[in-house]
Amino acid sequence: MMNVALAGNPNTGKTSLFNILTGSYEYVGNWTGVTVEKKIGVLKNKAGHLIDLPGIYSLNPLSRDEGVATHFLLSEEFSLILNIIDASQIERNLYLTLQLLEYGKPMLIGLNMMDVARSRGIVIDDTKLSQLLMGSRIVPIVARTGKGCEVLAADFASVEQRTAQPLDIDYGPVLEEAVQSLTAKIEGKQLPPARWLSLQFFEGNMLVRELLEQHISREELADLFSETEKKITAQTPAKSLQHYIRGVRTDYIHSILDQCVTKVKDVQYTFSDRLDQIVTNKFLGVPIFLLFMFLTFKLTFDWVGSPLSDMLDSFINGTLTDMLQVALLAVHASPFIQAVILKGIVAGVGGVLVFVPQIFILFFLISFIEDSGYMARVAMVMDKLMELIGLNGKAFIPMIIGFGCNVPGVMAARTIEQPNERLLTVILTPLMSCSARLSVYSLFVGTFFRHNQAVIVLSLYVMGIVVALGLAKIFSSTLFKQSGSMFVVELPPYRVPQWRTLGRSTWEKGKGFVRKAGTFIFGGSVVIWFLSYAGPSGFNVPMDKSFLAMIGGLFAPILAPLGFGNWQSGAALLTGFLAKEVVVSTMNIIYAAPDMAALQGIMSHYFSPLTAYSFMVFLLLYVPCLATVAVIKKETGSSKWTWFSIGYALVIAYIIALVVFEGGKLLGFH
Repeated sequence: MMNVALAGNPNTGKTSLFNILTGSYEYVGNWTGVTVEKKIGVLKNKAGHLIDLPGIYSLNPLSRDEGVATHFLLSEEFSLILNIIDASQIERNLYLTLQLLEYGKPMLIGLNMMDVARSRGIVIDDTKLSQLLMGSRIVPIVARTGKGCEVLAADFASVEQRTAQPLDIDYGPVLEEAVQSLTAKIEGKQLPPARWLSLQFFEGNMLVRELLEQHISREELADLFSETEKKITAQTPAKSLQHYIRGVRTDYIHSILDQCVTKVKDVQYTFSDRLDQIVTNKFLGVPIFLLFMFLTFKLTFDWVGSPLSDMLDSFINGTLTDMLQVALLAVHASPFIQAVILKGIVAGVGGVLVFVPQIFILFFLISFIEDSGYMARVAMVMDKLMELIGLNGKAFIPMIIGFGCNVPGVMAARTIEQPNERLLTVILTPLMSCSARLSVYSLFVGTFFRHNQAVIVLSLYVMGIVVALGLAKIFSSTLFKQSGSMFVVELPPYRVPQWRTLGRSTWEKGKGFVRKAGTFIFGGSVVIWFLSYAGPSGFNVPMDKSFLAMIGGLFAPILAPLGFGNWQSGAALLTGFLAKEVVVSTMNIIYAAPDMAALQGIMSHYFSPLTAYSFMVFLLLYVPCLATVAVIKKETGSSKWTWFSIGYALVIAYIIALVVFEGGKLLGFH
């Protein structure tokens, strides 16, 4: 079976092409993030695997995710390279293409976004371009619609059988002499192509340098590099070897484009340019982003989500519960089994599932914003603000991803080059309000803030961002002092998302929530129910005498200054460490309400609007869930920073919830 490596710049349509060629969906790409690990799909014709590499501009990696592509070329077996190029940005995209051609593997090129190129007056002679790129097969495509993709897939077998010659650019006598010298030292060894390795070494690729140091002494490599760079900087205007190599390749690209690209009309301002003047405006950018968030929550809670959740609640706690009760009586199930199923599983899992419509609507809207191209603008708008606190706009991307789930948000910090900046982003991303917290918000705002649900939830999301930014300023000035960093973001053209793509994206984001309800929350609900059913005096004890009440009671005095000093809140927050959705399961089991309306009525006896808001603030900021803690440990490789992320979050959550509660009382709220 063939292995096809899919490579290209960010936002060139790699993800869309991957989905079409494999028939499967992988949640990768920008704002949706950057691919941080290679994703593998089986080609539709079962002829092999398609390996989706990170979106990169060059094989010389600046961040950990970019290093995945170089590491793949250094150590993995593959048959051919599928290079996808944005036809509307062909000059920039060809830089990576040249590096890949120098590697010498058979290459198939998908010339994507031909429709965008035409709208900008760009005409490309793909036949001539193929001749200039070592005869590589080039297929014009529009990956969003699938146009040309079947032709592309049909060419895999023929391209694989070709014997490819590596691209041989003349880099001038000084560098060519150094390349030949280094090539002679490594030829014959079990390594990737020697000339390609040599060029990557002189370009400053640290992964290649580390590989070569296993065969040549570090001192010899350092001397060769420094001597070559001295000669280059003395004889050319280049400031470094990397600068010189980039200049030679850029000139080579220009010579190619002069022969095969013409511009039939000069488009000064595209629709995207005109829209960007508004949405990225330094005064209007942030208010427009907040308006989008407000409308998102309006649709999620008020206009669409709540009615659907109410309907699902009626089914689960009405029709489904009645059917289960009849079935259990028919098979003469014991009272214990009936209690486990109805009061444990249905109450726990069902209490979370009723919020599935709201979760999916939120994910649908976030997917719409991402696929339209607007999310990249949000990162750009936030760059100036992030710069003031010691980060850059790229650090805001993991935070945006964290709105869906903190786990991929933390992992997306791999895209950040500066080590201290990456570590700081990992530690702060869990402050973003994830979808798991949304189920808890839904329960509370539906009970205490029915007429202002969107505003209350928006305030919590904004609070998470503000707290994260404030702590970033403090930490970057103390614990995480760092040098400046550069922020480069690709702004894709605005598009109307396709319904099929939106549906897939929404399902990929939301299926984890449903899967947890059917597994983790299922098991947790049974355990929580049993703790509420059993106590020191035996089984079927009053709830206040149960083990769950005893455990929650340990935390009640600590939580009392925050306004919710009862054992029920303590127990719910403790189980919330496992997964934030379990807070809802715990409350459903504790309060033993027959449906959502009854649960909300019971909760009004234990909480007031002020204490409910204080509880949500604490839930927003306190310890990350268990899965997030595990991925923080993996990403930082440090127990110290993992414990720090737990400890500081608890302290901040307690302080801010206390300020909210006491401040609310001073303002006359109750």
